[in-house]
This record gives sequence, C-alpha cells and structure tokens, in this order.
Amino acid sequence: MIIVMKPNVIEQDIKNVINLVEDHGLKTHLSTGDQITIIGVVGDKSKLSKCNIELMGGVEKIVPVTESYKLANKKFNMNSSIIKVRDVEIGGNKFVIMAGPCAIENEKQIIETAHAIKKSGASILRGGAYKPRTSPYSFQGLEEEGLKYMAKAREETGLPIVCEVTSLKSVETAYKYVDMFQIGARNMQNFYLLKEIGKTNTPVLLKRGLSATIDEWLNAAEYIMSEGNKNVVLCERGIRTFETATRNTLDISAIPIIKHKSHLPIIVDPCHATGKRAYVNPLSKASVAVGADGIMVEVHPNPAVALSDGPQSLPPDEFELLCNELKPFSNLVGKTL
Repeated sequence: MIIVMKPNVIEQDIKNVINLVEDHGLKTHLSTGDQITIIGVVGDKSKLSKCNIELMGGVEKIVPVTESYKLANKKFNMNSSIIKVRDVEIGGNKFVIMAGPCAIENEKQIIETAHAIKKSGASILRGGAYKPRTSPYSFQGLEEEGLKYMAKAREETGLPIVCEVTSLKSVETAYKYVDMFQIGARNMQNFYLLKEIGKTNTPVLLKRGLSATIDEWLNAAEYIMSEGNKNVVLCERGIRTFETATRNTLDISAIPIIKHKSHLPIIVDPCHATGKRAYVNPLSKASVAVGADGIMVEVHPNPAVALSDGPQSLPPDEFELLCNELKPFSNLVGKTL
C-alpha cells in the first residue's frame, strides 16, 4: 500500500509513520516530490490493520497497490528515476545511445569500435563476453579475456561499459570490470541470478523475455530491487509472435505502457527486435517518438565477418548516419543526444 502525506507535512510526522510501519516488520520506501510525499509499504499489510494510520498526523490518505510489483511501481515513486552509469545519466533529458558488437572477438575489434561509436555520439559501450546462444556449437564468447579488452577500451575512450552476465560465476568475474550488468532475455526470469544481481550496487540493464508480459517483466525488476539494488533500466528487445518477417516483433507500445506503470527508465534494442539492419534506423526513430530514454545498437567494423548477429549489426558509417538522423527527433521530444 501507499501512504500519501499531506502537502507541507512536517518531517516528524513522516518519521512517526515510518517508525510505526517498520516496528511492525514491514519495509518502507520514501518518495519526496515537489508536490507530494508518499511512503510506500512493502510486506504483509494485515499487520497494520489495527494501527489506524489514516488518523496519524500528516497523513492524507492510504492507497492500496494491487500490482504484485511495488518498488518498480510508479505509485511508489511519482518522479521518473534517473540511473547513473558512471557519469552517464539514463532517464533524464539526454537520449542515451549504447552501442558496440554483439560479441567481443578480439582486442582490436572492440577498441576500434569503441572509438568509432564515441565519435558518432554513443555514451556507453556494449559488448558480449558471455554469449548464451541457441546452438551449443555457436561462438560462446571470450569471457574474462573479453572483459579485459572492454576495460582497455574504456581506458582509451572514457565510455562506461555494459556486458551481459549469464551465471553467478560470470557475475563474480564481471563485477571487477563492468559499469553495468545486462540480464538477457533468456535470463529475465532466472530469479536466483536476479537476486544475486540485486545484492550488488552495479546498475542493471534488464531485457524483456522472449514471451514475457509487461507485468512479468516488472516483477523481474522487482526481484532485483527487493534485494536493495534500485538501479534498474528496462530494455524492450522484441517479443516472439507469429510474424516471421522480422526476428522478433518490437512491442513499441511497451514504452508508453512502462512509462505509465513504472518510474524506471526504458531503452529499446531495435537490432534484436528485427534481426535486420535495414529496419534499425526507422525503429530507432520510432523509439524516440514514443518516449524511450535511449537505444542499444549493435555496431561491428565488418558485419559480414561478425561471429554473432552480423545481419543486424551496423557498420560504423551507418551508425554515424543513424546518430545524425536521430538528433532532430530527440530535439522534438526535449532530449539531446
């Protein structure tokens, strides 16, 4: 439930409510905005049935929360969250572009790509060191060696780095290198992994599962946040439907729905959504128009020889063109690249 405090409530009244709730074994989440102060309550609210909280000083009303996710719910935090990845803010007035190869293949490839994407306007370098592939015979990634190459690319460019983690062991290793963990679509409901990620303070990019509903996706975010890590960014990457013209179907409606339901930032991955390079540019523009906070784009120096996802990767010159064409769209919605 949510306890809505009166305008101009004094600090002592807020403390009194929080102390009462926590004394009964529940957790609280305080959100203070310009116009309203709310106290989110997580736990068995039946323990408060005899407390008459609505009669306490400074309390305006009590609002029940019917959704199973609480911390990710916009009712708990009326202000949109801004997640910092080093000095890059996601969810603010900047449209953030993450870019880089699907898979890190060698040191030269990732460093060359990092310099190219920074020159074009990207703010975060993405790269895959752990690659969960449909076929066990496909390239599985360089693991820690690849992470070391990414760290070197960060040293040279200053770009924060994001990499997918697929197991508890990979989390332990990647924690030493990355600025942001990525949870891929196949692991969105790997609840043990989500809990372990939640015990860190490292920002998390949580991709939507292949067939996950929006509420299931937000509940996955809740697993992370309930362990203490509130630094979650959502990523819509397309869902599985009957359509075969694209690799997946980009659910463009998910962006405004998430903005309505949650305070968490959301970005779009148009490459995995379509699987085809030709559709990345128009869907990136559509993502800006519906209110996304950024995009994640796969960029490779030579997509024709890429070890993973070459058909959906942009060469550096096409990525530069995309960034330039996105500028007027982002300006229209009040964001800058």
